[in-house]
Amino acid sequence: MTRTSAGTAPHATVPPPADPTPRSAPGSSAAPDDAARRLLDSAALLSYDPATEVDWETPLDKDFHGASPEWSTLYGTGYWHELTEDQRKELTRQEAASVASTGIWFEMILQQLVLRDLYAKDPTQARFQWALTEIADECRHSIMFARGARKLGAPAYRPGRLALELGRAFKTLAFGEAAYAAILVAEEVLDVMQRDWMRDERVAPFIRTINNIHVVEESRHMKFARDETRRRLAGAGRVRRQINAFVVASASYVIVTSMVNRRVYAAAGLDERRAVAEARANEHHKAMLRASCAGLMEFLASAGLLTRPALAFYQRAHLI
Repeated sequence: MTRTSAGTAPHATVPPPADPTPRSAPGSSAAPDDAARRLLDSAALLSYDPATEVDWETPLDKDFHGASPEWSTLYGTGYWHELTEDQRKELTRQEAASVASTGIWFEMILQQLVLRDLYAKDPTQARFQWALTEIADECRHSIMFARGARKLGAPAYRPGRLALELGRAFKTLAFGEAAYAAILVAEEVLDVMQRDWMRDERVAPFIRTINNIHVVEESRHMKFARDETRRRLAGAGRVRRQINAFVVASASYVIVTSMVNRRVYAAAGLDERRAVAEARANEHHKAMLRASCAGLMEFLASAGLLTRPALAFYQRAHLI
């Protein structure tokens, strides 16, 4: 895939992206196919090929972080203050690789959800064609994340066995608004942290480029997920909303709590048991997650998906 508009050169400072996602006016009643056509036009105007956009050839420079330090699970803890600057940089590189690996896992679930939703639908519709475009984006993103994690010198981080099996069940059983709302939650959380990382000159340039690509292209995916969630919930009764709210919240909890694998601490040369304990008690990191999800929680509340049982899951995941 070739970029057809201005993008990010491999060695350049990554600029904040202009939001390429077309917005509907409040109260707009545009047909779903019209919205999908605008997303297709946006993708044709501004998309990237990570194989050529990202600098894969230059060796990893260990003077850089893998993520903004403030997003580290240990930032602000007593353990963080004991670490040398080199240890902090290695930790953020391992954490960034873990987030990328979790992203691959969820994007594989996302692709299967969307493909199942498309089955036997009208391929001449713009919505069908946009959904295939989104799947193509996710395939490229997964390869990009995999190559990024490898360049960071990280092992293959995977979610725990329980999370893997729950993901297997979710991708098989979830449908409709539950599928699209869960997609939205995962992408929104990742979007906020990546917007910080891509602007941070302390972060390795190739990681900033990866984040820029993902932020720009995922903004269209999030627009589609929001629209699909609203459209499919139109006219839904209380019981249906209660069930979907529970499914989305529980899926969100598993995804968010799987982002940073506990093995990152040992890989960074730290005491894993102590690091896990301090990370779990880290109020700074919890506050970062809550702040990143303020807009998302407003959307879920407006869609009737922020029920009392759902709130319990979001609170346990520190998203609210």
